[in-house]
Amino acid sequence: MSSEHDQHEASMKLPSRMEMSRRQFLTYTLGGATAYMAAGAILPMVRFAVDPILQHKGEGTSVKVAEISKITNEPQEFTFELKQQDGWYLSNASLIAWIRKDEQGKIYALSPICKHLGCTVGWNSDKQYPDEYHCPCHGAHYTKEGKNLAVAPKPLDEYVVKEDQGWVYLGDIVPNTRVK
Repeated sequence: MSSEHDQHEASMKLPSRMEMSRRQFLTYTLGGATAYMAAGAILPMVRFAVDPILQHKGEGTSVKVAEISKITNEPQEFTFELKQQDGWYLSNASLIAWIRKDEQGKIYALSPICKHLGCTVGWNSDKQYPDEYHCPCHGAHYTKEGKNLAVAPKPLDEYVVKEDQGWVYLGDIVPNTRVK
């Protein structure tokens, strides 16, 4: 009987090298496949979020708009085009600026976007408010410098202006610094 018992113990011994069980194999395989699919779903989202940060900026943001000799003390409307990139789509946006010289002869440009609800303002477009910018949508009006007089909560924004070789260049739109 001892020989049967010894044979039975010998057959029950664990193998000397480590073998993978079927359960471990399935666990590793399914875990790896799940991680691969999750990475496939998450990596495009991470790239979408990080890609704009890694893009280099353009050469300059100023656009040639008008000749300095054509600018007067009276606000004038100038239309210009700006290349813009929305995601991967490159397009040309047509923009407007009201440009004039102040009492000291310094050129400045105002954005025509009303600060009330975003309509486009016009100069001397309402006989009730002469020599003012007027918004046709809700009656907001502004002074020559862009100061809000009624309805609108803030003054008109202005463009960053640069003068170079007889031309006026417009840059980014910034809050109005001329009026308080």
